[in-house]
Amino acid sequence: MTLTARNDVLTRGVKEIIVEKEFIQRLDSGKPMRLKMGFDPSAPDIHVGHTVGLRKLRQLQELGHKVILIVGDWTAQIGDPSGRSQTRKMLSVEEVNSNAQTYLDQFFKIVDREQTEIRRQSEWFGPFTLSNVIELTRKFTVAQILARDDFAKRYAENQPIAITELLYPLLQAYDSVAIKSDVEFGGTDQRFNLLVGRELQQSEGMSPQQCFIMPLLLGTDGIQKMSKSLGNYIGIAEPPNEIFGKVMSIPDTLIVPYYEWLTDTPTSEIEEIKSELSSASSNPMELKKKVAQILVEDYYDAEASLAASAFFERTVQGREVPDKVTEFRIPVGKDSKEIRLSNILLRSGMTKSAGEARRLINQGAVRLDETPITENVEANLLRPGILRIGKRRYLRLL
Repeated sequence: MTLTARNDVLTRGVKEIIVEKEFIQRLDSGKPMRLKMGFDPSAPDIHVGHTVGLRKLRQLQELGHKVILIVGDWTAQIGDPSGRSQTRKMLSVEEVNSNAQTYLDQFFKIVDREQTEIRRQSEWFGPFTLSNVIELTRKFTVAQILARDDFAKRYAENQPIAITELLYPLLQAYDSVAIKSDVEFGGTDQRFNLLVGRELQQSEGMSPQQCFIMPLLLGTDGIQKMSKSLGNYIGIAEPPNEIFGKVMSIPDTLIVPYYEWLTDTPTSEIEEIKSELSSASSNPMELKKKVAQILVEDYYDAEASLAASAFFERTVQGREVPDKVTEFRIPVGKDSKEIRLSNILLRSGMTKSAGEARRLINQGAVRLDETPITENVEANLLRPGILRIGKRRYLRLL
């Protein structure tokens, strides 16, 4: 492994390694490591923020190490409170299984399926008895668990914390014992859980796992971490035009992290990009186009990437209406007063929820023949024409 490749493993898309010296020793030993990443299938889709860790897994797979993917079919029913200020609802087994399958389909867009072992928590938690649970809880104190930032904050604010939530870090930690993890991967919001796994392994007489802590990618707003609930995400299964357009909407401050954490662009080229941006010698839009093309090609193919780029230039930059536009016939008569613009956007598939539709309308992001519609008007007040929703969605009203 070259010095540059080694440095990329240790630094690109990595916030912290616990303990870095121990990890380097394992890396240099030549012995294949078991790389653990668990996912909570409480939501079915992966966004590019998740891929920061997934790309690191693939990078290490290429060096001969094996990924052990934990399907958190038990902890998903509890709900990991990471970064949340309230208890999350429990999911049914059917919801978990459905979400897990969608997640796996997307996971293998990035990680090598042949070098991945899929394990479900139910394999070891299924036979668990009350005695097993009590034995597990004896290894940690309430004070240790409440040291976790989100628990501490909620406790101080007298917010409810379910006992099941207190069990979550212990259950995730036991996964590391069950699969004999050498390295576990997670975002900075998972740091506490990863360290609990390391501690539990030591208490069981095992070598403690190393912890790869990944930075949290900011969303397209450039302010808050990428999240589906905040609407600032880029889903890897979204249509190519949507992925491309969303990347083009990111602030200039995210250009370098996108190249560094989400692509295989050589580090030397990224240093040049940093220099160009600091000296204002390059056009940020062209740099965004390039990274958008890379991501679409990674998740689809080169043809889709070229088509998405051409679509953006034609419709967003050139303000042309696409040749193929979804059509929706405006209802007439007495029923039209009961249907509002937000309902039309939802029924036509332009938005995923009425709440999203109302938010776009309030933001002035919905235009009829380029005239902003700032009110959630009744259908009878609309006229035939082209609705543009955001920058990339079009609906022909008939």
